[in-house]
Amino acid sequence: MNKLYQETSPYLLQHATNPVHWLAYNNSSLTLAKQTNKLIIISIGYSTCHWCHVMEHESFENREVADLMNQHFVSIKVDREEMPDIDAFYMKSVQLMTNQGGWPLNVVCLPDGRPIWGGTYFSKEKWCDALTQLSALYQSKPNTALEYAEQLHQGISVLSAAPSLVTENNFDFAPLLDKWKKSFDWEYGGYSRTPKFMMPTNLLFLQNYGLLKEDTSLLEYVDLTLTKMAWGGLFDTIEGGFSRYSVDDRWHIPHFEKMLYDNAQLLQVYADAYKRTQNTLYKEVIEKTIQFIETNWKNNYGGYYSAYDADSLNAKGQLVEGEFYVWTIDELEAIISTNFDIFSTLYNINSFGYWEDEKYVLIQNNSIEAIAKYYNKSTDEIHQLKQKWEQELLTYRIKRKHPRIDNKALLSWNAMYITGLLDSYTALSEPTYLTRAKTLFSFIQIHLMDNETQELYHNFINGNKTPIKAYFDDYAFFIQACIQLYECTAEESYLRIAKQQTDYCLDNFFDENAMFFFLNAKTQAYVTRIFETEDNVIPSSNAIMCINLLKLGVLFENNYYTKLAKTMNGTMCSQVDYPSAYSHWLLANLYIEHPQELTIVANDALELSLNLRKENITHSFIFPVQTESSIPYLSKYTINQTVNSQYYLCTNSTCLKPENNPSFLTNHKL
Repeated sequence: MNKLYQETSPYLLQHATNPVHWLAYNNSSLTLAKQTNKLIIISIGYSTCHWCHVMEHESFENREVADLMNQHFVSIKVDREEMPDIDAFYMKSVQLMTNQGGWPLNVVCLPDGRPIWGGTYFSKEKWCDALTQLSALYQSKPNTALEYAEQLHQGISVLSAAPSLVTENNFDFAPLLDKWKKSFDWEYGGYSRTPKFMMPTNLLFLQNYGLLKEDTSLLEYVDLTLTKMAWGGLFDTIEGGFSRYSVDDRWHIPHFEKMLYDNAQLLQVYADAYKRTQNTLYKEVIEKTIQFIETNWKNNYGGYYSAYDADSLNAKGQLVEGEFYVWTIDELEAIISTNFDIFSTLYNINSFGYWEDEKYVLIQNNSIEAIAKYYNKSTDEIHQLKQKWEQELLTYRIKRKHPRIDNKALLSWNAMYITGLLDSYTALSEPTYLTRAKTLFSFIQIHLMDNETQELYHNFINGNKTPIKAYFDDYAFFIQACIQLYECTAEESYLRIAKQQTDYCLDNFFDENAMFFFLNAKTQAYVTRIFETEDNVIPSSNAIMCINLLKLGVLFENNYYTKLAKTMNGTMCSQVDYPSAYSHWLLANLYIEHPQELTIVANDALELSLNLRKENITHSFIFPVQTESSIPYLSKYTINQTVNSQYYLCTNSTCLKPENNPSFLTNHKL
């Protein structure tokens, strides 16, 4: 029988009523496969995955399909967000077999868990045909399946091995950047391909690099991308928040699911862009995104949910992708009380903004200034109309059935949101953002940290932390958040927690090849332990840790941290072929190639440092000291009561004489 009703994962519970005899991924399920000598179906997805829902409806809710699966297979469902190590292993196997991947991820394995066949979404017919053939093959020629599994497993082991230094030559980024620029879409931003992902870690690096190197073309590309993303249907201009990706090249029609990790990272990117440009569009995006998260995803304990589904119920009670977000002309004309002609021009209620089935997704392709000029209005008038219209639409839309929500709180994604809040705080000087970041940190301490051992947990749901030990990305992003909380508060307790958690990682995740495994050594490894080293929609946890080690190496005068970070970065930069998969390593490389620390010593050092953080910081560490410190690097600085403030700037281990006025920094890029 189906055992998923015993689980807490929103994704597994969605499948708890399927006629398929689903089991969760654990020892007893794997043992059952060995005892019965049945092939295993491992089906991986997540609760807000649209095509997971489609395959469930077409196949897993179908009695004929369920009978086939129940008779010949042990069927196991996996929530990729709860068990990312399992997901990563089987994703590598499918990528080896098919040169592509995605979700739903469906893999057929030998009874010992080694994969022999797989793919992503399958129609009912193709799914049944494949399962029938695989079952017959295993019964008639088991050795053939075994030989293929062994070959595939060898390939996965090669892909899962720790990266090694390719060359000792100095890293030259210039030719890689030229190659990278060829993929840029100079009409709508992003990359010249569909589906179109936002890739915030790429934008974060390109913006910093463009500033540091004074590459105006890069900055123009970043601004083009951020503007077109904010104008497109990808961004929910009515309520805030970005969807995962666009199915077209204009950022118009999104894959309507919204994820916390995307929005948390985009806060960082738009905050940096606002600091650089003071563009009010970027400010609007930051404010709306945070308001959306706070309104819709905050749980009762101080943490934040994971995602909104792409699907929601229509008037007939049917789940339809994007139903919550789209509009008919009749609806819009009934809602928009004034100046519908201007509204239609601004949001393209025309062929440019048309989607399908007489429905429109709002998209802007002209600035407020251009619209104002065309209608002989002031920009303030258009802004006021825009705010009025969006409030009218929101009032109407909240009466619709909201998308389904994934109500688990993941440590890594919540830690990313702390960082996004803090970057928004330094950009906009909004104190509530800092308060929310500190409250979220307390949630993690209370609900996702063991009181005795200080070990972290991966997941929190329905008032209880799950027994899943935190993965390396949970630790890496949490340590990053701790360091940034110190930078924004001058409270050194955050640094001590960061160091404690870093040392825990060295004891429990670190491999002698100078990288960190994704899975804790204390956790049972069902599959080959992997290293997460390449950036994707979320930056590599090892790259995040590299920057953490660089900062903590300076603060705690720990040469081992610093040397390890440089070794990690040198190894990865030696392998860079296409930079988009390594952008966070390249970000770390800016700190290594241009090392610089600015220590501000004053009674109001925090305020002075926050003033500096209103501008972009591309490669420098800024440390405020306003009390006697026990942190090694900071402990040598004492406040001089005869002067208001002292600024100590050190570059490449060489320090300039202390200055009393920050004006000298105009000659030094931070």
